[in-house]
Amino acid sequence: MRRAVCPGSFDPITNGHLDIIARASRLYDEVYVAVMINKSKKGLFDIEERIELIRQVTADFANVRVEAFHGLLVDFCKQRDIPAIVKGLRAVSDFDYELQMAQMNVGLTGVETLFVPTNPTYSFLSSSLVKEVAAWGGDVSHLVPPVVLDALNERLRKD
Repeated sequence: MRRAVCPGSFDPITNGHLDIIARASRLYDEVYVAVMINKSKKGLFDIEERIELIRQVTADFANVRVEAFHGLLVDFCKQRDIPAIVKGLRAVSDFDYELQMAQMNVGLTGVETLFVPTNPTYSFLSSSLVKEVAAWGGDVSHLVPPVVLDALNERLRKD
């Protein structure tokens, strides 16, 4: 069975993330979406909320699993016999950082990283920008799945 992981914080998941996950799900038998737990950062959504949103928007992909992870991604991979990490690249600046990570990961455990060029429609997109624009009342409906938009709007009204 061919397995891969798509890691990230997904706070919140965007259409750009979803595009990479969908593409990976067509290439691999099983795709894990690994949601990073970073105790030093306060996210807009807690880890359980992020996992639930991701499960909802990936429900049509029978081969996608969503799990939280803490620590080194390569340990997550080794525990699940996952030989490949799939990462989307938006720009050259992403490549510079991600290449270093990929080289470290393969050096540590032999886990390979595959870079997927992002769909040009989403080349500017990040969770941080989505949160910032939404917080200022901007329209992000074309940047996130509808269930995520609803969650964003509800959360931002509370704060």
